[in-house]
Amino acid sequence: MNILFTIVLILFAAFSRLIPHAPNFTPVISIALFAGAYLKKRYAFLVPTAALFLSDIVIGFYDAGSMAFVYGTLLLIVAMGLLLENKVSAGKIAGLSVAGAVIFFITTNFAVWLVPGSIYSRTIAGLVQCYVLAIPFFGNTILSTLIYSAAMFGIYEAAEKYLFKPKPVRE
Repeated sequence: MNILFTIVLILFAAFSRLIPHAPNFTPVISIALFAGAYLKKRYAFLVPTAALFLSDIVIGFYDAGSMAFVYGTLLLIVAMGLLLENKVSAGKIAGLSVAGAVIFFITTNFAVWLVPGSIYSRTIAGLVQCYVLAIPFFGNTILSTLIYSAAMFGIYEAAEKYLFKPKPVRE
């Protein structure tokens, strides 16, 4: 498949972070899974990280400790996407999308609780409060990841089948 087409899909998805959207309704997890599934390893980690970084330049950066967790989790999800290499199916995409959303929820909310200046007390009760108050946003994370993953993987597979298929050779 055309690597340029793959990168354009990733950048388009990253651009969607810049348009108005519901809280936590972003393509970040889907971008990571998609890159892991379809890009060579040397690009799989670089392209989604660069796309996230470019959109963060526009949106604005946040606490460095939280950013480390977000970017680290993104890289972990890229590695999960590597598991799909040459074995893409709707069930695997859905399963990894949900797993990625759960991992993202756990790690990034832990970071919110952990970073200095957090509004949550650094106690077990504060950690529980942090997770409980984040639950309403978690639905958007799962829904957006499933929708963006279906769109990105679906567009890619359709393009591969109908646009980039080899032309028959005439004799």
